[in-house]
Amino acid sequence: MGPVSWLDALGWAGSALLVYSLLQARVLRFRVLNTVGCLVLIVFNALVGVWPMVGMNVVLAGINVWFIRRLLRDRHDLAAYEVLEVGLTDAYLRHFVKVHAADIRTFFPGEAWTEPREGRSAFLVARGDETVGVVVVRDSGGGVAQVELDYVTPRFRDFTPGEFVYRRSGLFSERGFTQVVAPTAMVAPYYDSVGFRHDGDRQVLDIPPT
Repeated sequence: MGPVSWLDALGWAGSALLVYSLLQARVLRFRVLNTVGCLVLIVFNALVGVWPMVGMNVVLAGINVWFIRRLLRDRHDLAAYEVLEVGLTDAYLRHFVKVHAADIRTFFPGEAWTEPREGRSAFLVARGDETVGVVVVRDSGGGVAQVELDYVTPRFRDFTPGEFVYRRSGLFSERGFTQVVAPTAMVAPYYDSVGFRHDGDRQVLDIPPT
């Protein structure tokens, strides 16, 4: 067997990228990687003259592009997400936190996130009939809401459901809060992208009055 040619390497690379894309939990990342893999295989199959495979990958790439455009369009769509307040003893909330507990701890290590405490409230973020995340906040006085848990499922981490909790849902202004303070213990926070400002070692979002 002779050395692998650059053309063989191109075909293997495209195939490997397609397989790797199927391992992605994040829906947008899956679509992007799958599209790139299809494009590589279009070039490879065209060079070796396997036209049925060219046609199949062209179709798959087109489908991926359609979904990517739709996903990007919905990122900031007010109708895309809904924020639902739930009780801290709500059975579904406890089930959701239990199912995702191991993943949650990678971002919020060692916290009892949903234990009932005075001034603590919980909100589920939903997209259609799918729960994409949970936010737990505590009234720390003086019009300040302290975020104690802010979790998004892996599938939706390429998007910004937190934007709908902090800036568009009206949850905080309706309750008289003037500021939201981000959790300091969160691993890989994203609050800069939804309008929080740095205040010393804290990240703070100012809430305009209703």
